[in-house]
Amino acid sequence: MTTTESTATQSPAAKSPVSLEVRPDGVAVVTYDVPGEAVNTLKPTFAGDLERIMGQIASNPLIKAAILVSGKADTWIAGADIDMLKSVTTAAQAEAMCRAGHEAVLRIVRSPKPIVAAIHGAALGGGLEVALACHARVLSDDKKTVLGLPEVQLGLLPGINGLQRLAERAGLQAALDHGLTGKNMRPSKARQLGVADDVVPAPILKETAAALALKLAAAGPPFRPQPAGKKGPKLDAAALTRAALEQNPIGRAVLFQQAQKQTREKTGGHYPAPERIIEVLRTYAERGFDASRDVEARAFGELVVSSTAHRLMELFFATNAMKKDTGVDDPSVQPRKVEKIAMIGAGLMGAGIAYVSLNAGIAVRLRDRDDASLGRGLKYVTDILGDRVKKKQLTPLERDQKLALLTTTTDTSGLKSADLVIEAVFEDLAVKHAVLRDVEANGKDGVIFASNTSSIPISRIAAASRRPENVVGMHYFSPVHKMPLLEVIRTEATSPEVVATAVAVGKRQGKTVIVVNDGVGFYTSRILGPYMNEASWLLAEGVSIEQVDRALVAWGWPVGPLALLDEVGIDVAAHIGPIMIEAFGDRMSPPPTMAKLVSDDRKGRKNERGMYLYGAAAKKKGKGKHPDESVYAVLGLPVPKAKDKPPVAVEEIQMRCSLQLVNEALHCLGEGVLRSPRDGDVGAIFGLGFPPFRGGPFRYVDALGPAEVLRRIEVYERRFGKRWTPAPALVEAARTGKRFYD
Repeated sequence: MTTTESTATQSPAAKSPVSLEVRPDGVAVVTYDVPGEAVNTLKPTFAGDLERIMGQIASNPLIKAAILVSGKADTWIAGADIDMLKSVTTAAQAEAMCRAGHEAVLRIVRSPKPIVAAIHGAALGGGLEVALACHARVLSDDKKTVLGLPEVQLGLLPGINGLQRLAERAGLQAALDHGLTGKNMRPSKARQLGVADDVVPAPILKETAAALALKLAAAGPPFRPQPAGKKGPKLDAAALTRAALEQNPIGRAVLFQQAQKQTREKTGGHYPAPERIIEVLRTYAERGFDASRDVEARAFGELVVSSTAHRLMELFFATNAMKKDTGVDDPSVQPRKVEKIAMIGAGLMGAGIAYVSLNAGIAVRLRDRDDASLGRGLKYVTDILGDRVKKKQLTPLERDQKLALLTTTTDTSGLKSADLVIEAVFEDLAVKHAVLRDVEANGKDGVIFASNTSSIPISRIAAASRRPENVVGMHYFSPVHKMPLLEVIRTEATSPEVVATAVAVGKRQGKTVIVVNDGVGFYTSRILGPYMNEASWLLAEGVSIEQVDRALVAWGWPVGPLALLDEVGIDVAAHIGPIMIEAFGDRMSPPPTMAKLVSDDRKGRKNERGMYLYGAAAKKKGKGKHPDESVYAVLGLPVPKAKDKPPVAVEEIQMRCSLQLVNEALHCLGEGVLRSPRDGDVGAIFGLGFPPFRGGPFRYVDALGPAEVLRRIEVYERRFGKRWTPAPALVEAARTGKRFYD
C-alpha cells in the first residue's frame, strides 16, 4: 500500500493550510501545511479549517480512519501564531479565542472515526495539544521530533486543554513538570509516559500510523490503544508511587502545595502564568475536565493581555529576528567557512568555548602552557558530555564522536589548520599581544583572531596585529555551555566578513549573538560595572549583604549583585575597575572601602573568600547562601543584626542598582556602542540576567516613561553626584517624549 494513491481530490479551499486525500485502504491523510511559511503554526482559520475537514471525514463513507501529518519537512505544528496572540487587545477577545480552540479540538475527540497523529519534527504548544486530542500518536524516532508545552516561557498557559490531556495520559506530576518548565519531551520519554503509542523510524511513520488507525477503527470506540507490543506505559516503582499519590486526595493536595511553593520561590511572584497552570490542573484533579476548561479560558484571556506576556513575546520576536541577522548591514557579505577552531587557554572559559564548538560539530585544537592545565580543561569538557550521557541527551557513541573532534597541545602544532583562533588568556594587554603575534607567526595566512576579553578594547589588542581587519572580539559568558549570549565586538578596522564569520560561528554554537562596536567594557561589562558598584556603595552605607541581594532578587534578578561579584571574582572586578574609571570617570567609581577586600585576598568563590561563605564554613551553616560576616570587619563596618531594618528602603536599593545599569545602557546607545535598543535589551537579559518580564533596559524605560526615569536619576544625582550623570539619550527622550520602540 502506498501513500501516494488517492481516491479523493484535494480539499476545495485551495489556500487553506489543511488538505485531505483518501488512500485506497480507507485512511484519510489530513495534511497541515501553512503556505509560504517555513514552519507550521496554528492560524486564526484553524478552527474553521478543522471543522470542515472533520465534517468530510465523518460524512465520507469511503473513509474508515484518518492520520494527521505535516506538509513541512522537519516540523509538525510548532504552536500558535504568536503574531496573532500579540494582536489581541482585550482579555475577552483572548478568552473567546481560547474557547473556540476548545470546541475545535473537541471535533477531533468526538470524531466517529479514529484520528491518529503521525508526528515527525516539533509538536509544540498548540501543536502538541492538537496531537493529544487525537485518539493516538505515533512519533518518528528522529532527533528533530520533540514534544513540549512552552507557553509558560511566553507568559501564557496552554489554551486548548493540553495540560489536562497530558495529565490524563501521563499523570498530574508530568503535566505540572512540563507545563511549569516548558521543557521538551523526546520520543522515548513520550512512549515511556504513555503519551506516544508507538515510536518508529521516519520512513515508516505514515504507514505505521495508518495501520494503527485502521486497527482502532476495527475495534470501534472509544479508540484508546495500548502502546505497541505492551500492556501499557512502563511503570517502575517510583511511577507506581506517584500514581498512587495522585489518586489520593491527600497526596494530590501535597503535590499541588509543593508545586505552589517551588513555583513562588522560583518566580518571586513576578510571573502569573505558572500560578494559573497549577490552578488549571488542580481544578481538573478536583472538579473535572469541564470545570478546568472554564478556568483555563479565563486565565488564558487574562494572561494574553498581561504586561508580562507582552514583554516575553517581544523578547521572543527579538531573538527570532536576531537568528536572521548576519551582524553586518551589507547582505552581500558572506561568512568564511570555519571547520576548525584553535582555542588558546584551557581554563573554564576556554574549555567551555571548546565544548560548545565540539557540540556544534567543529573540530577544536585546545592549547595551554602545560599538560596539567590541558588535563583540567579536558576533564571539564568530558564531564559536561558525561553528564549529558547520564541524562540520556547523548548516547555514549555520540559523546565519543564529539570528543574525537578535540585534540590538545602545549605548542603551536595544529595552528596552521585553524580557520579561527579564539584566545581566553589572562586579562592583560601584554599577554594578549604576545598570543596574537604568536598566532600570526604560526597560523595560516589571514586567520581570524578572536579575543574573549571582557573589558580590554579590541582595537588595543589589534594594535599588535599585522592584519587588524582579521581581529574581532567574541565575548562569551560563564558558564559558557549554559549562558545563551555571545557578544561580538567589531573595531573600525574589523572587516564585515570577519564580523559575519564570528556571528555565524556563534549561532552554530547555539548562542544568541549581538554585535556591538568596540570600546572599554563593550556593552555588557560596561553596564554591569555601575550596577555592582552601586551595590558596593549601599554596603558601605550600612546595608547588609543579604539585604542588598535579597532586594534585587525580589525585583527579578536571578542573583543579587554581591553574590554575582563573588562569581565574577573580586580580583577580576578590581583589575577591570581602573580601566573603566580611566574611560568613564566617576560613573564607574566604587567606594574606597572595596580596595580593602582585595588587600584581604578576597577573590570570591574561586578562593572561597568573598561576600559569602563557601566550602566547609558554608556546610556548617546549613542549606542556602550565608554571608561571610568577617567582611564587615574588613570594611570597617559594624556587623548588622539579622532583624535590623535596612538603613535604606528596599525600593531604593532596587532602583539605585537597576537604574545605574539602565542609565549606562542609554549611554551605550547614544554613543553608538549598540546597534539598536533591541540588541541592548537582549544583551542585558541573556548576558546579565536583567528580569525578562521587564523586557530589558530600553523596554523598561518605555514602560516607566523616559521623563519619570530621568526624574528619578536626577534625584540621585543631586544626592550622590557625578556617578549619577544622566545619559544624554535619556535627557533627549524625556524632552521629546519619544519612545525607544515604536
